Amino acid sequence: MAEILMPKATAVWLVDNTSLSFEQIADFCGLHPLEVKGIADGEVARDIRGADPIANGQLSREELDKAQADENYRMKALVSRHADLFAKSTQKKGPRYTPVSRRQDRPDAIAWFIRHHPEVADAQIAKLLGTTKATIESVRGRTHWNAANLKPVDPVTLGLVSQLELDDVVRKAAEKKAKEDARTGGATLRPAAESTSVFGEEESPASEPEDAGDEW
Repeated sequence: MAEILMPKATAVWLVDNTSLSFEQIADFCGLHPLEVKGIADGEVARDIRGADPIANGQLSREELDKAQADENYRMKALVSRHADLFAKSTQKKGPRYTPVSRRQDRPDAIAWFIRHHPEVADAQIAKLLGTTKATIESVRGRTHWNAANLKPVDPVTLGLVSQLELDDVVRKAAEKKAKEDARTGGATLRPAAESTSVFGEEESPASEPEDAGDEW
């Protein structure tokens, strides 16, 4: 199957403009069905503008019509005229250099990954943003020197990475998680208290005062 350019943006468009199932969209875009569900629920990719795969030459109208008529049908992608851009973006590169003017934005980008894509490993975040695992851990543990002012912001919006690079990292992390879930018998959700305490939300009264910590 051909690689999809901007898979998450394509998924956003398909969710908003078609009657395809989550599984069909996930298969076409190379995402996890739960990630597609998150897009539909507004929990994932809220700041990403949808990309029409028909307009950019990745999908034919006939394929889309077939898939909408049969939920078991899996669409076949066309080779995008922009495929060479995708290939260049995924080539191995040296350590990322971030301009001094944008380095202060990296903790906000780290916070965004922690909140929206916990499946992405710290090593992947560090390589993508040009940061360190220690910094990531300090943001996660709320021990960062500027923790009170951190807000999760999409790294693409901050200009730290391209949409292609972000989509590629998230796609690989989702695929790895899907394989791990398959080996362990399915995805297991963490208890709500455990998954939200990292962000200073929904803490029990016994653990923190009611007005403690800023929410992300």
